[in-house]
Amino acid sequence: MAARERGRGRGRGNGNGDNAPITVEELMQTQNEMMHVFMQHIQQQPPPTPPPVHVRDKRGEFMKGRPPVFTHSADPMETDDWLRAVERQLNLAQCNDLEKVLYASGQLQGAAQTWWESYQAARPNNAPPVTWLEFCRDFRARHINEGMMELKQE
Repeated sequence: MAARERGRGRGRGNGNGDNAPITVEELMQTQNEMMHVFMQHIQQQPPPTPPPVHVRDKRGEFMKGRPPVFTHSADPMETDDWLRAVERQLNLAQCNDLEKVLYASGQLQGAAQTWWESYQAARPNNAPPVTWLEFCRDFRARHINEGMMELKQE
């Protein structure tokens, strides 16, 4: 019975008993060949696709809260309540200043919508966008009579 050779990776062994040690040059050549094959494999792979960007639908989130519409009101408290209710929904949807103005003005109808369209038309073309604070201030000035508001609060 033939004796079994022991050990793995000790020389080049070709099965004929030739166990000459591998030279540094041969080792380097083998390593270079492996690197070459590895690099070819990497270069053949398609580039990784970036993860999908999740775009929030803030308008949808705002509308999901069923914000009220505003046409007009003789009661200044109702007008102020509308503004507060809309602002609460805008904050829940994490809207920025411009989105707040856009979405809130989209809830105006009738006379209030006509006021908003006139308000925008009266602004110079190079005017910066209306901020939320400006919208609230000018909306209240137009739709809430201060004298009536003070009487209602008493």
